[in-house]
Amino acid sequence: MTLDVVTFGCRLNAYESEAIRLRAGEAQLRNAVVINTCAVTAEAVRQSRQAIRRLKRENPARRILVTGCAAQTQPQTYAAMAEVDGVLGNAEKLTAQAYADFGTGRSEKIRVNDIMSIRETAGQMVDHFEGHTRAFLQVQNGCDHRCTFCVIPYGRGNSRSVPMGAVVQEARRLLEKGFAEIVLTGVDLTSYGADLPGSPGLGALVQKILKLLPELKRLRLSSIDSIEADALLMRVIADEERLMPHFHLSVQSGDDLILKRMKRRHSRADTIAFCDAVRRHRPDAAFGADFIAGFPTESEAMFAGSLALVDDAGLSSLHVFPYSARPGTPAAKMPQQSRTTVKERAARLRAKGEAAQTARLDAMAGSLHTVLVERGDIGRTPCFTPVALPKGLTPGSLARIAVTGRSRSHLTGVPQ
Repeated sequence: MTLDVVTFGCRLNAYESEAIRLRAGEAQLRNAVVINTCAVTAEAVRQSRQAIRRLKRENPARRILVTGCAAQTQPQTYAAMAEVDGVLGNAEKLTAQAYADFGTGRSEKIRVNDIMSIRETAGQMVDHFEGHTRAFLQVQNGCDHRCTFCVIPYGRGNSRSVPMGAVVQEARRLLEKGFAEIVLTGVDLTSYGADLPGSPGLGALVQKILKLLPELKRLRLSSIDSIEADALLMRVIADEERLMPHFHLSVQSGDDLILKRMKRRHSRADTIAFCDAVRRHRPDAAFGADFIAGFPTESEAMFAGSLALVDDAGLSSLHVFPYSARPGTPAAKMPQQSRTTVKERAARLRAKGEAAQTARLDAMAGSLHTVLVERGDIGRTPCFTPVALPKGLTPGSLARIAVTGRSRSHLTGVPQ
């Protein structure tokens, strides 16, 4: 019988799901489903529990093992579900022994240790990504910051980095498997290297990857904290065309007082300054951002600052999270907005993001791009804009495309 892995949440979880396949495969675990959960919002937890119930209804004989951030922070919640056979923490899910013990019945139902005791993050030597034409590569895990809304440090532990040599080694394996694009991932990617000898930054890592792997066609960064971008990273952004000009920023709010109450480290002006600085060197750059709508104490005027920041910083794609109080976080004790207000502000912010995306699509009319062909006849430009392609192009290949128009959310194009 088969082993399946169901993934919720971020690109780091997608990477770790492939590591789970490897480790569980080494342990010869069969007839099981591993649910790799996300804890970023209450909705993410709800969706994972819903999926667990559905999977058990569809195949009652298959065993269900739950892991990921929600399992790490709320192990009893999942252990109490009749459908769940075992719960693994975020450290345990990357060990073959945990799956071997589970497969033989020697494991207790909950195996979740203190994530704060983990001091190192090793490369997992993942070289396959089911359903993906680009490869994810974990270079960092955990977070040393304590934003007042966020439970993720308690699911991931403190910040720790994969040594540069191991990163390059794994990137080389991915190239040998035929991947034309690699995405560097982490919980707090721009904190990379602070715990390593000599404290190399993310800029040094990117520079080394591109120098040692000249055959790598495209390197991309996942979500970054712009205030942590070091001077070398800014130089690499300016000088290296193989570093893709798309930057997804952890912004969260466009109001300085709310940012302070969130315990963020940047100001509104910092976000604008970063986007302007990158654009001076890479005029084709595109910027996405995470926003939280309806944070406690957020007034209408404060929320208006978030709406305005989309234009002021030139953001063109938004991930909008309606504020969700996470148990044990300081923000959960602050005066809360009504759910009606939270949902209404989230809808307005999403509408603002859709308008910004439409304007960017319009501005790209008639342009030429080299796109990475994905499955389903979709490609991605260097700035991560989706392009609907004619049938027949090979997934994973790079194709030169002329933009001929757009739909509601995609460009349309033809090969040149």
